[in-house]
Amino acid sequence: MSFNLRFKIWLENDRGKPVIGAGRVKILIAIRNTGSISAAAHELKQPYRNVWAKIRESEKQCGFKLVETNPTGSRLTPEGQQILIKYTKLLRSCSRSARSKFHQLFGGADASTDEPQTDRESES
Repeated sequence: MSFNLRFKIWLENDRGKPVIGAGRVKILIAIRNTGSISAAAHELKQPYRNVWAKIRESEKQCGFKLVETNPTGSRLTPEGQQILIKYTKLLRSCSRSARSKFHQLFGGADASTDEPQTDRESES
């Protein structure tokens, strides 16, 4: 029998409330790439209202704005971009460590994660 490794990483605030995880990261990446919450929601096949509510909830829990909107669209704030970059780096590091330990303990089976894909190599 072979096994596959699966895991999820999310960040919580000091009150134990979730701030960001794979789903919110996908939203932030879609907003960054499309320049619009509406277009991001369409790309992710989620209702605009749900996407906007998730952004607001994350902003409430982390205590700063992740996305700023204006009449021409939306973009990540500098803090939003930084949390996205840092979360992605953390996820990649944890994934490498977990894969290594998995191979050490279970042999040659491949490990997989729900790691979000980014299109910016500079974030590595």
